[in-house]
Amino acid sequence: MKNVQGKSLSVEEAQGIATQALVQLSQDPEQVGRFLAFSGIGPDQIRDAASEPGFLAGVLEFYMMDETLLLAFCENAGLRPTMMAAARYALAGGPEYDA
Repeated sequence: MKNVQGKSLSVEEAQGIATQALVQLSQDPEQVGRFLAFSGIGPDQIRDAASEPGFLAGVLEFYMMDETLLLAFCENAGLRPTMMAAARYALAGGPEYDA
């Protein structure tokens, strides 16, 4: 997923990044536990929560809170770390979003 310099990320591109991040997260039980604690949802609620507008932005926020996790994901996905912030911005609707 490449982004042209100076061009905003589309919501669809941001959703793709966040979904990819969620898939990687789901492969690490320890991180899933941390994410569930961060988000305040239970394991049985993930599927329903994923359909909520802010859920994918929350996934990206979780990564952005942990530099090691963020950098590992970005390396695996071939993304610059700044793309995570751009994706979160696109999903959250800009600076007005109050996380």
